[in-house]
Amino acid sequence: MDTIQILNLLLIVILVLILLLGLVAVLLIYKMRKKQEPQSATTQEKKEQPKPNLITRDGKVIDSIYEFMEFDEIQDNMIVRKNGKQYVMVLKCKGINYDLLSEDEKNAVESGFIEFLNTLRYPIQLYVQTRTLNFDELIDGYHNRIQDVKNQIERLSAQIENAKKRGANEVVSKLEFERRRKQNILEYSESVTSYTERLNASKNILQQKTYLVLSYYTSEFGDTSTYSKEEINDIAFSELYTRAQTLIRALASAEVSAKVLDSEELMELLYVAYNRDDSEVYTLKNALNSEYDRLYSTAKDVMQEKKARIEKQIEEEATKLATQGIIEADKKIREERIKEQKIKQRALELLEENKSEMSKKLYEESKKQIDGNTENSGEQKTTKKVIKKNI
Repeated sequence: MDTIQILNLLLIVILVLILLLGLVAVLLIYKMRKKQEPQSATTQEKKEQPKPNLITRDGKVIDSIYEFMEFDEIQDNMIVRKNGKQYVMVLKCKGINYDLLSEDEKNAVESGFIEFLNTLRYPIQLYVQTRTLNFDELIDGYHNRIQDVKNQIERLSAQIENAKKRGANEVVSKLEFERRRKQNILEYSESVTSYTERLNASKNILQQKTYLVLSYYTSEFGDTSTYSKEEINDIAFSELYTRAQTLIRALASAEVSAKVLDSEELMELLYVAYNRDDSEVYTLKNALNSEYDRLYSTAKDVMQEKKARIEKQIEEEATKLATQGIIEADKKIREERIKEQKIKQRALELLEENKSEMSKKLYEESKKQIDGNTENSGEQKTTKKVIKKNI
């Protein structure tokens, strides 16, 4: 073979090798891309998946329920906001009826209010909250007092019956007068309770409550990086409390009384603000007592509750039976005592009638036995036989 043929053969071999290497490279790239496609798709899906957001009434998108509620926590009679950068203290104000004042009193109130405005050295906010009056707790208190009066009347009736049996007319008169007085109180209490229940059912009685809102920002005392959270809370509380006391004294000159809301009252204020409709039906106190803030159920087992109800019912019935037994036993003892007194009195009368026919010693001993009432019935019968024999 000449040189040209050898070179052509080498060229063909080199071309074949290049084609094979290119094919291998294409296969490798294809496999690598195929492996990366699921990962990239998953990553893209994760990126495209929307985050759970909350939308306010004005269309603002927020990421956290705490941002929706616009406060972080309630601590030391203060509302903490904006990640501890703002502290809020609230004053509850109670004014007077301006229209019923005389001209001089109105002038004094206006002068006091002007003085209050002149004392302001920091911004304040006025907040008015309208609530429907709820008399449920008041009505429950009325019912408890009515039941107490009824129990007193029943006890007085029992005392009157006992006094009549003893023949104590003066005591009966006093007790009857007291019972009539209690009955009048009972009738008046029932009428007031009925009227209050009608008012509570109407749900048309509204009450406006006025609040002064004081704010304090941590930026007011400079760099906070060197302070701990507890120290920042103490500084904010001290500053807000000082401002609150200054406002309370200034409002007093305008005949307006004010007090700082504690943590529980702040909770109620926010609860009503965020639950305007539900707060009229279900109060914060009922929600807390029902433990609606718990993340798990703490109720007792059904069988345990059933056993507890049965035991309670047994206890009530046993108490009622024991009370009835004591009353009957006391009644029986009083009747026997009256009977014994009558027997003793009659025995003394018989002894007095037959005094002339007995010796002095026998008379005195018999009288001693009757007056002392220390002998049993058998010995009393023996004494009667001796008396009859001597007669």
